[in-house]
This record gives sequence, C-alpha cells and structure tokens, in this order.
Amino acid sequence: MGAMSASAPRRVLLAAPRGYCAGVDRAVIAVEQALEQYGPPIYVRHEIVHNKYVVKTLEKKGAIFVEQTDEVPQGEIVIFSAHGVAPEVHREAERGKLATIDATCPLVTKVHKEAIRFAKDDYDILLIGHEGHEEVIGTSGEAPEHIQLVDGPGDVAGVEVRDESKVVWLSQTTLSVDETMETVGALKEKFPNLISPPSDDICYATQNRQTAIKQIAADSDLVLVVGSKNSSNSVRMVEVALGAGAGAGHLVDNAGEIDESWLEGVTTVGLSSGASVPDVLVEGVLEWLAERGFGDVEVVQPMQESIQFSLPKELRRDLRAEAAEKVRDSA
Repeated sequence: MGAMSASAPRRVLLAAPRGYCAGVDRAVIAVEQALEQYGPPIYVRHEIVHNKYVVKTLEKKGAIFVEQTDEVPQGEIVIFSAHGVAPEVHREAERGKLATIDATCPLVTKVHKEAIRFAKDDYDILLIGHEGHEEVIGTSGEAPEHIQLVDGPGDVAGVEVRDESKVVWLSQTTLSVDETMETVGALKEKFPNLISPPSDDICYATQNRQTAIKQIAADSDLVLVVGSKNSSNSVRMVEVALGAGAGAGHLVDNAGEIDESWLEGVTTVGLSSGASVPDVLVEGVLEWLAERGFGDVEVVQPMQESIQFSLPKELRRDLRAEAAEKVRDSA
C-alpha cells in the first residue's frame, strides 16, 4: 500500500470558473481607465476589491486608497468600491465638492434597490450578512430604520419584527449559498410568512466558484484557494471545500504563502481563487506546484461564465472639469 501511494501520480485539479467576476473586472478597469483618462491622483474609497495584489498594483499607477470620503481633497475624483456605499457617502462627496465614479457591482446595486423598495412598503428587512463588511454597511445605509442584520443562524433567536406578515430577507452577495440558506431556514421557522427576494441575492460568481470547488474537493487531499483574508467570498470557498470533503484547505495570497509541509502525503491538489483575484496569482501557484512534481493539471469546469457589465457611465464625462466647477461654485 505504501509503495503504491509513493508512486501515485501527482496532479492538480484546477477549478473553473475562478478568479475575477464581472463586477470585479468592471471595478478594476474603472480605476485603470480613470487614471488613464484624467491622470493621477485618483482617490478610491476603501479597497476597490478585497485583494492585496490588485490594490498595490493600482497604487503604483497613481490610485490613492482612503478609508473616509473626507480624506479626499476638494475638487478631486473619488471612486466608490465594488462593494457599494450608503447614500450618506454620496452626500459626503457632494459636500466635499468631489467628482464621483460609482464602481458598485450591479448585483450589489440590485440588493440596494430591493432594500429601498421593501422599506418604502414598510417591511422589516432581515439582512443576512457579516457585521462590519462594507457591502452590509452600504446596504444597511439605504434604509437603516427598516433593516436589521442577521449574522448567521445563531442570531435568529434575537430577531424581533413589528409585523410578522411584513418581513423579507435580503443577503450579502458574497456569502456561501449553504450558509445563507441555513439562516433563511431558521428565519422561516420563526417567521413562517417570511418573504424571499424576487431573485436570489447570492451572486452568480460566488455560486459558480463554490459549485466548482465542491466538484474537486472530495478528490483533493489538499485544496488551495488564492485570495486575501479580508475577501469574504475567498474565505467561504475554503470552508465550502472542507465541507465538501477536501482533506485539508488553506487560503493564500500567493505562492509565497504556501507551506511546503502541506504537501506531505498529498497526491492531488485542488486549486481555485476568489472572485477578486487576478489569474496571474493562480499561475504563480501552478508554477510553484509544478516545481514540486505537480505538473499534471486537469481543468474541472462544471459551468461556463459569459456575463459582462458595462463600465460606469461617469467615465464618459470630463470629471476634472466638473469637480473644478463645483469648487468654483462654492467659492
């Protein structure tokens, strides 16, 4: 038995789809195009996407990342990240005489619109998501008096509503499908008349990447997910892989973070990446693995992705001139 395992071929099961989703691609291109069109500096409120490599690459090109809108000097251009912002942030930008580019993912915008609509109809909105996540903060800001956060099944017992016949759930887009539905199940037990949103709020890219990693997990002694630790969807992918039968699972930003001891006794490595990860980082991991005998790569692709989003409309305007005019008008 030992001799057989020693001679077993080493391989990589490479999940697809993986990496950049349409919303991330749109947001990153928006920053790059703004830098090209208007010249640096271009300010970005929060990380445009949750990936260290992407942020550092854009910083080298002239993007300046800030935590708060008031850190941006008057008359400058600020880009809102793919995770979305609350209406108050737009008002802050207006008060600061800033030109804005909204790079919010259209799927996150859809959740914002659902929150506005249900709040207008006076529903209690139960937002399933993780406290402190930028997307949750942005969505909650659309109707703070109607929205309460439910951070997993453990929160359900403490949820109280005004009218059990007027309750709806919405969700952070980057959660795991299984995790969300477990929370929804617990909420429906407590509120049998709970309404579901008109369409599934878990984004297509999150679902597809989780489906693909489930498909390779049971055959993998080790699963590596390339992504940053502050990326919700990347963290979930490791959890999904372990839940689907992977022998072990780790989240790494790049090949330099892989511990060689993880390969002990391993013949099959499953590999994927989060929705905010450029494929150059996955290629680096593949090279690292090939140097250690894992040169046989099999792509596992249970579905195709073809969705693309158009760039923010603000990129078609002369934002530098608009910002200068705002400053002149306030003088």
